[in-house]
Amino acid sequence: MQDVQNIIEAAWNERELLKEASTREAIDYVIEELDKGRLRVAEPTGDGEWQANEWIKKAVVLYFPIRKMETIEVGPFEFHDKMALKKDYASQGVRVVPHAVARYGAYLEKGVIMMPSYVNIGAWVGSGTMVDTWATVGSCGQIGRNVHLSGGVGIGGVLEPLQATPTIIEDDAFIGSRSIVVEGVRVGKEAVLGANVVLTKSTRIIDVTGTEPVTHRGFVPPRSVVIPGSYTKSFPAGDYQVSCALIIGQRKESTDKKTSLNQALREHDVAV
Repeated sequence: MQDVQNIIEAAWNERELLKEASTREAIDYVIEELDKGRLRVAEPTGDGEWQANEWIKKAVVLYFPIRKMETIEVGPFEFHDKMALKKDYASQGVRVVPHAVARYGAYLEKGVIMMPSYVNIGAWVGSGTMVDTWATVGSCGQIGRNVHLSGGVGIGGVLEPLQATPTIIEDDAFIGSRSIVVEGVRVGKEAVLGANVVLTKSTRIIDVTGTEPVTHRGFVPPRSVVIPGSYTKSFPAGDYQVSCALIIGQRKESTDKKTSLNQALREHDVAV
């Protein structure tokens, strides 16, 4: 594997190497390993943190220029793109509802359900997760097990614009409808985002459950219940409201994750 990594790093620094067969083979190998789930762009380290595998992300980026545009026909539908679509869902134990689409190079664990939605190359989606209607998992997004991405949720990718860290949604999280999580933000285990929460690296995530506010950026602590909010910021033209996210409570620890989710939604009157 070290030899493959060295080839990818060399091609990243010298794009002329993309013309060489050995380089193209190395890139194809990495994408196949991503598709089968044997490699990940980012992975948990075991101590609650995540490690980004930068060279694998580079392989994903380099995959685009070595691909040629082609026409793909699926029944009455026609696509014109560089990327193949993922196939053979039945053998993988994945339910895919028309018109859901996943690109080759994305990994879906057994038990994933895709409503009409989209999962991009390099993404990893864990078992028991539902990608609901018109939800999108961007390139290299990491979605844990038993996650619910509600209708219209947007999980940002790393390719356009190019970013170092993929967006991460950890196990048992619930992401409410039309929420957006981008720029490598990490949502901790069992967290609940209400409808229309927007999280970027610069978004203030303010815990208002204590006597003094506590501000986070780029990370939603585990089991947090989060809703959209705003705060007043002064500009030369005057004072205006700026979007933020508010942590208004905690989802209780429970062996019954569904029950604890329902309790959190009811107790905090969270729109989903």
